[in-house]
Amino acid sequence: MKEINIYEAKTNLSKIINDVLEGEEIIIGRAGLPLVKIIPIENKKKNRLSGLFKKYIEFSEDIDKPLPSKIINQFYK
Repeated sequence: MKEINIYEAKTNLSKIINDVLEGEEIIIGRAGLPLVKIIPIENKKKNRLSGLFKKYIEFSEDIDKPLPSKIINQFYK
């Protein structure tokens, strides 16, 4: 874990970000007192499971057939 002061953090922000993305944790302090710790954000994106609800959903054979005029007209009221 690397400790730096605020001035050094402002001066070298791009380098600090690269170091953090490579796995280093950096603490920024003032007057020798630690204030904040910079760590990378974890990727929270999860892979989607294809077909997870396949057994619960059924589509009728005419799913791609146009809607009746009576229903379409209700959208424009």
